[in-house]
Amino acid sequence: MKRIAVEEHFLTGSLLAHLRTRKEWPRLEAVEDDQHNKVDRMYWAPSHYFVHNDLNLVRRIVDLGEGRLREMDDSGIDMQVLSISIPGVELLDSSSGTTLAKQINDEVAQAVRRYPERFSAFAAIAPQDPPSAANELERAVRDLGLKGAVVNSHIRGEYLDDPKFWIIFEKAEKLGVPIYLHPKQPSPDMIKPYLTYPALANAMWGFAAEASLHALRLICSGVFDRYPEVKVILGHLGEAIPFWLWRLDNHWEKEGKRSLPAKKKPSHYFKNNFFVTTSGMCWLPALQFVSSVLGGERILFAADYPFESMKEAVQFIDEAPISDGEREKIYHLNTEKLLALSQGDD
Repeated sequence: MKRIAVEEHFLTGSLLAHLRTRKEWPRLEAVEDDQHNKVDRMYWAPSHYFVHNDLNLVRRIVDLGEGRLREMDDSGIDMQVLSISIPGVELLDSSSGTTLAKQINDEVAQAVRRYPERFSAFAAIAPQDPPSAANELERAVRDLGLKGAVVNSHIRGEYLDDPKFWIIFEKAEKLGVPIYLHPKQPSPDMIKPYLTYPALANAMWGFAAEASLHALRLICSGVFDRYPEVKVILGHLGEAIPFWLWRLDNHWEKEGKRSLPAKKKPSHYFKNNFFVTTSGMCWLPALQFVSSVLGGERILFAADYPFESMKEAVQFIDEAPISDGEREKIYHLNTEKLLALSQGDD
């Protein structure tokens, strides 16, 4: 059975080089490990670092060639849909972010052209400059053949529900491509309570809190009333939002209906405008619950490479007590339809 993984990350040399020159956070700093090898650590604050602190991880995440393909073959994954890893370009100034997004997209497009049966990709965009981000999305889709855009959650503390960013959704709807809303650490206004226990700020909890808040801000804002055909992808089986849909609707009826711009219940938008992936969530009760809420047509397979195990992700879906028809939807059919991969990419 064909397997397409849709939340698979990469970094480029140009982005790493830029991060090493930064004096503000986040930035990369070279340190020595226990064997006196130089490794890059991603520092988000003077007292706290996150990912890229493993030399092998850095080598794997920048590899868009044979090394990555070998790992895919070993795990039984046919195709990765690549996306730029956090911190992405969203935390940079507008000029740097826009320039680097173009460089990143050109580089990943080269990898896709080199291995068209193994790689597809989402575009990097810099929403700090919304018109330029919309233009880059169009260039990446029309000229480079990329399949949508990834936004690594908040944009220097701002969120895409602000109408100044809606030109990006307008462009995505026109192009018929989704936006992958990927998490990162909570915004500067939110992060302080997490840093008492720094692990909470990352994938353990903060990522889901950040991405789910961002998604709910979009749902409340009315952006999907303005652009009803826009599709948003959330990882990690929906960042816990499926579990909360009844309560969200209940309190929308009690207070949100009168105070929020959105015209319909939160569950309406989540069920019609969102897809979720299995990235980093290899837990059967969660899969079963999300499938019962959204249906099998809204779930996409993902591994979250290189931060999670591709082999574990494949084993989880292979062994899940679901029908082969459902398995095939999750593994590739839903993704092929959403990203138009079946139109000559496979």
